[in-house]
Amino acid sequence: MTITQLTAFLAALEHGSFTAAARALDMTQASVSELVARLERELDVTLFARGSRRLVPSAAALELRPHAAQAVSAVQNGIDTIQALASLDRGTCTFGVLRNAAYYALADLAETFHHRHPNVRLRLVGINSALVARSIAAGELEAGLLVLPIDEDGLDVHPLFRDEVLYASATRPARRGPVTIDEVADAKLVLYDAFAGWDDPTRRQLAERARLQGRTIEPAVEVEHVETALSLVVAGTADTIVSRSVAESEGFPAGIRTFPFAEPMHDTIALVQREGVLLSPATRRIAELAERMLRERIPEHAGRTALD
Repeated sequence: MTITQLTAFLAALEHGSFTAAARALDMTQASVSELVARLERELDVTLFARGSRRLVPSAAALELRPHAAQAVSAVQNGIDTIQALASLDRGTCTFGVLRNAAYYALADLAETFHHRHPNVRLRLVGINSALVARSIAAGELEAGLLVLPIDEDGLDVHPLFRDEVLYASATRPARRGPVTIDEVADAKLVLYDAFAGWDDPTRRQLAERARLQGRTIEPAVEVEHVETALSLVVAGTADTIVSRSVAESEGFPAGIRTFPFAEPMHDTIALVQREGVLLSPATRRIAELAERMLRERIPEHAGRTALD
């Protein structure tokens, strides 16, 4: 069994045909087909059903996939490590961060990493966690810091800490206690992350709680950024939800009061990468840096809990 055979197998599995796999690998179709055939003979199994317009992977192929991906990734990362050496003097880092990264003390992540490794190309993608998760699963990003829950198929998820979600209002009396899901369903709301919509992890939690009570939540206004939502809240237009990290930030509007949920709700921040694939040295380094920065800077608070 060779790395070349495993590479050809993975390409055929991903692209659905030997012809497409050959184009991706810059090889001939016959070479890819022969490499997969050799692998089948060595393992004494059939990996693909031939004859149709698209290769159909067998159960053995699906079982082999994560091991093959890890082996190919390990070899490539070994090559990258030797080339970059300990100083990481080359390479590219692709990393996703949650939309509100600035509120989690990650605003200077790029600056810190670039200062330490100035010759590494850095690509940070900061969009909604649901969209970042899809990019990681598709191989467009290597890893990222995301808010849970997300669709975890094909992903390795390592939770780091929880951040309490609060109800934010400029009109709700301060003396009132925790907020029930019925009150949220009846309220006039402005919700952010409009593009992700109900795929947004925090919204998913809210919608599920409402569903269990036989209710639905329909925001009166949807915007893209939390800052825009807060400007509408402080004007008394509508209420919203925010994490405690946002609520305790320096720029949080003074006229907004926050309330816990009657049944406490939390965002869970996690480090996410593709299942069975080793990170490149550069991405591994920025993931370690991001995790360390988070753990060092999360204020001690009952609403935020570090996870081991």
